[in-house]
Amino acid sequence: MEINQFKEKLNEIFQNNIAKIVISNKTKKSNEYRRVEIFNKNTHYMLTKFTDKQAFTENVLIDNIQDKICEFLPEFKQFNFFGTEYEFALKISKSGDLFFTKSCVKKVINVTNTNNRTKNYIFKEGEIIEPLIDMGIFTQEGKVVRSMYDKYKQINRFIELIDDYIKDYKLQTINIVDFGCGKSYLTFLVYYYFKFIRKIDIKMTGLDLKADVIEKCNKAAQKYGYNNLQFKLGNINEYNSNEKIDMIITLHACDTATDYALYNAIKWGVPLIFSVPCCQHEVNQQIKSRTLPIITRYGLIKERIASDFTDIVRCNLLRAMSYNVDMIEFVGFEHTPKNLLIRANLAKIPLDVRKNYQAEVEDLMSAFDFNQT
Repeated sequence: MEINQFKEKLNEIFQNNIAKIVISNKTKKSNEYRRVEIFNKNTHYMLTKFTDKQAFTENVLIDNIQDKICEFLPEFKQFNFFGTEYEFALKISKSGDLFFTKSCVKKVINVTNTNNRTKNYIFKEGEIIEPLIDMGIFTQEGKVVRSMYDKYKQINRFIELIDDYIKDYKLQTINIVDFGCGKSYLTFLVYYYFKFIRKIDIKMTGLDLKADVIEKCNKAAQKYGYNNLQFKLGNINEYNSNEKIDMIITLHACDTATDYALYNAIKWGVPLIFSVPCCQHEVNQQIKSRTLPIITRYGLIKERIASDFTDIVRCNLLRAMSYNVDMIEFVGFEHTPKNLLIRANLAKIPLDVRKNYQAEVEDLMSAFDFNQT
């Protein structure tokens, strides 16, 4: 069996949300471990190796899990992956042939050990957090305003999605750019999270096109004493930085502004990306299909499909540029239809796999006759 073939299938499997992995069927009876179980803990994987009498547990970073699985190839012949939608199996025959199967899940696996996270928010009630007070979410005493509770949960959820990614990184400093920051409510809170909760030395820049907004934001940063937070007037597609950037954020950067922000992140080799797309008009104005006209016949559905195509292309191009990517729900549909967060981190993805992601984008654009920024 070619190791590259096995790795290619792993990459395909891990495009799905995998909750549990079971490695079994020893290649030799004399092998020390009889079974391996791996559980997704959101921020890392918990791996347990079982002998006949003992169990040995270790934590594995998300970026390293595929390489870790490959280490067990000489010892085991069966690898089962359990996701929220599909189950996958990789089996190696006696002759060394690799067999791959995919089936719908029979039972949803939930392995996250969260004790009702809604009661354990990152921004805790009772703390005096000035941006939340100015937003009208907290009272002067740090109590949540009842009518703003949904907004309070949304903000905490966004910060949790960042926290899940970075809390296993041993960061001492971080440099962040927020593209299309607007009134910067979340910008201030991201700064607060890193500076006062994670106690990381942070430098942060917000960029927007509105001069009056930038002026107000800089005054607010001075008022809060956020000395390493600055706001600049500028266009995303013209912005350049001579400094090393560790993270970029885009929150509802309109239409192609999101694409320019992602392009800058790739160009600079930014390790962490958090992007919540906004209105997406470009593909909707172009998309058509000669073989499947039904897909673009009805305006509302066409708009939804074009929006999904836009984000599919973005995610695949990030993968083609060696980023691990997941797309997750940011807030519920009851709050906003623009509820997707693209979350990506720079990784080591084999060149042949990356080329395949690029080819998939070209195939999709050809099939539906559009050319996305």
